[in-house]
Amino acid sequence: MSKTALITGASMGIGLDLAVLAARDGYDCILVSRNEPRLHELKKVLETRYRINVHVFALDLAKHDAASRLTKMIDEAGLTVDFLINNAGFGTAGAFADLDAETEADEVRLNVNTLTELTKAYLPGMLERDHGYVLNVASVAAFQPGPYMAVYYATKAYVLSLTEALHAEVKGSGVHVSVLCPGPTDTNFFDRAGSELSFSKMPSHLVAFFGYKGVMNNKRVIVPGLSNQLLVGFAKLMPRALSLEVLRRVQKPTDGNAAESTT
Repeated sequence: MSKTALITGASMGIGLDLAVLAARDGYDCILVSRNEPRLHELKKVLETRYRINVHVFALDLAKHDAASRLTKMIDEAGLTVDFLINNAGFGTAGAFADLDAETEADEVRLNVNTLTELTKAYLPGMLERDHGYVLNVASVAAFQPGPYMAVYYATKAYVLSLTEALHAEVKGSGVHVSVLCPGPTDTNFFDRAGSELSFSKMPSHLVAFFGYKGVMNNKRVIVPGLSNQLLVGFAKLMPRALSLEVLRRVQKPTDGNAAESTT
């Protein structure tokens, strides 16, 4: 019997690498992102290499009703989601008061609303079948507030909190719910955000590997890499006021320009 993985933000970076891992394990794939040409390129590669079926849905999941439209199309295609990977997301950088209100609203809709709606749509079926996987992608940013990336940090904190709660709720059911919290990753995130910070970035395929392995092993929180694990440990131990001041100084824009980036 075939099994199917739904991957959002599948056209590049961590999402693409997670799609490859799922396909390698024999999952048919539902690929979702705004970039239809890249999705079709990936579809050809995955179907040829792994002999699976790939379904492509080009949608901007940050828009109103996008999640419900996606679930309707998946239902109409007669597909059952056995593995949900909520990877799509984006961040904005700059002073909260200066950032565009609609862009910030899109950020919350994508990072929070869409993730919640898709999980709500497919988790009950997994519980009925006593089998399934949900992997939500957050960030090390989830463990503390982030001045000058305030909404992004807040949305990832929501993802972390929600996923940990669901992990506890489904305990013993045969369903695995995990949250992946990567640090700086070699995608286009920092370039598109206009960040001048110098980070040692983990390759996206390694982040995806740790996330995939973690959810398969039913790990609640997955923080890939020792340096990121230490960062999270420091964030938990450091006084909140000190953490806020450090991040305020580090992340304060130097040119006054706000930017956005995908994750």
